[in-house]
Amino acid sequence: MKKQITLVIAAVTIGFTMTTDDYNGYLNEIMPDNKVAPAYNLVMRTVDAEHKEELRSILDTSPGAALQIAGLLTQEFAPSIAISVKK
Repeated sequence: MKKQITLVIAAVTIGFTMTTDDYNGYLNEIMPDNKVAPAYNLVMRTVDAEHKEELRSILDTSPGAALQIAGLLTQEFAPSIAISVKK
């Protein structure tokens, strides 16, 4: 699956292209003591080429932005579904 996602970050519209491989890779990289690097890697790997420098500037000046952006990307790519146990 491949999905185009557009976010407005600090008043700048930035496009991303997420794939199932990107999503799964991000989840596999997250460790209890390593969350920032996988988030940064995800957003930089999936940002559209024409927005890469703008995004890098935002990430360099906004601590925690990579985690916030990664959270929104993963939420939009794989939204929650209703699951219950039938007894």
